[in-house]
Amino acid sequence: MSVVIAGGHGRVALLVSRILADRGEEVSGVIRRPRQADAVRSAGARPLVADLATATADDLAQHIGSARAVLFAAGAGLGDAPGQANPVDHDAIVTFADAAQRAGVRRFVMLSAMGADPTIHYPDDPLVETFLRARGRADENLLARAALNTTVVRPAWFRDRPGTGRVHLAGSTEVGDIARADVAAVLAALLATDSTTPRVLQLTTGHTPVAEAVAQCLPAVSRA
Repeated sequence: MSVVIAGGHGRVALLVSRILADRGEEVSGVIRRPRQADAVRSAGARPLVADLATATADDLAQHIGSARAVLFAAGAGLGDAPGQANPVDHDAIVTFADAAQRAGVRRFVMLSAMGADPTIHYPDDPLVETFLRARGRADENLLARAALNTTVVRPAWFRDRPGTGRVHLAGSTEVGDIARADVAAVLAALLATDSTTPRVLQLTTGHTPVAEAVAQCLPAVSRA
């Protein structure tokens, strides 16, 4: 059984791949360009080439196969025009979820963004507003699917610095920042669980070790 990561060439995704591979997991990373394959292999994952913006659910379901869990870690970021989100920031997420269901995979971890909200108003930057609204709509779509055990992770601003291994992971946190390495550690830990509660978790730098922070978010029956 394996883990399939959409957006496998992203910096966080590569870190997650390495963590999973080091603990003996079979990992596959979905990438758009064949030239990204070497980096994915170097992280211990098997590259799967597919354009998330155009691939169908049937196409992606073949890539997902009999995976134990999936992680959506792709993101196009800010689009070119207000009100016009890049397909990767909404449509591709919905299609990947459709593919997971067709493949019979229940565990779905979503790397979203702090502030994601389909109704957010961000007058200082209409492109940011468009991005956060698209991500918010996608998150709501995932969480409404009874066939998926979804955890949406909304991290604070990414920072390029060494990870501390200590985080604040909860239904609501203060605005802050976090090292990419710590985000990857949390995602890898979540992928080892069947579910969490609350299902939307905000993530910042904190004082709690990653394993403990994730354990605190497990349903009571799982902690018993």
